[in-house]
Amino acid sequence: MNQTNKFEIQLSSISNIEIISLNGYLDAHTAPQLEKIIQDLMQNNKYKIIVDMKNLDYISSAGLGVFMAFIEEIRDNGGDIKLAELKPKVYKVFDLLGFPILFKILPTIDEAVKQFEPN
Repeated sequence: MNQTNKFEIQLSSISNIEIISLNGYLDAHTAPQLEKIIQDLMQNNKYKIIVDMKNLDYISSAGLGVFMAFIEEIRDNGGDIKLAELKPKVYKVFDLLGFPILFKILPTIDEAVKQFEPN
């Protein structure tokens, strides 16, 4: 098996916030799995999403495109996608494409959760 295709997604939640934990390589081959999960959450009116990237080793433009595809509709429904615990090389890809302007990128899951709590 080709090592680069290793990809897993785990779902959990903290109060009313969904946590999507990504593991491995998010690319054109694996992006549809993430797309489906986000679509399922939205169909269940779950719009508060944190993506845990602690174990994400690689992201391609196809992976980035998944977030772009849904962010507007999620925000229109009062939610958001927060990104947490990016490895430096993954962050670099986001940074190059201007993602820190569009998405909140936080060092920890806890800090991402606090972003959703009303002040």
